[in-house]
Amino acid sequence: MNEFLIFIIDLLKIALPAIIVAVAMYYLVKKHYERDYKVRLLELRQKNSEVVLPIRLQAYERVVLLLERITPSNLLLRVGGAGQTAADYHRVLLNEIRNEFNHNMSQQVYMTEQAWQQVKHAREDVVNLINKTYKELPENSRGTDLAKRILETVLTTEQDPTSRALIYVKQEIGQVF
Repeated sequence: MNEFLIFIIDLLKIALPAIIVAVAMYYLVKKHYERDYKVRLLELRQKNSEVVLPIRLQAYERVVLLLERITPSNLLLRVGGAGQTAADYHRVLLNEIRNEFNHNMSQQVYMTEQAWQQVKHAREDVVNLINKTYKELPENSRGTDLAKRILETVLTTEQDPTSRALIYVKQEIGQVF
């Protein structure tokens, strides 16, 4: 039994330093790999931001342009109602808003859900304004009558249906960039 104990002590004298060195090496290598992983992750995020950031900025720009284009005063100037009945002009205005929105729908991928909801509400508010104003017109009204009434409504309420969304999107741009 005594020889066995001596054997164990001799073995520990040899093995213990090797075990200590092995454990220390394990932790050093582990720490190196963790640091390397963090550096690679940081590089990946930086490369990602170099690609994604300009795309996001472009998406915000396109959404601001969408909102500006469907702002009633701008929309009415761009899509003139002269020579059309109010019914025809009403359809043209709604079609223009629908086309603008559909053309820019993919931009929601690059912005927050709250910003996109603001854009959708602005579009709905403009459509509701046009629909409500159209319904209030006499039956044989002209397109210019509809345009005039829409502008009068915006001026009397002193609230542009897209202004809140524009402010929100611009504030969000300021926070992101």
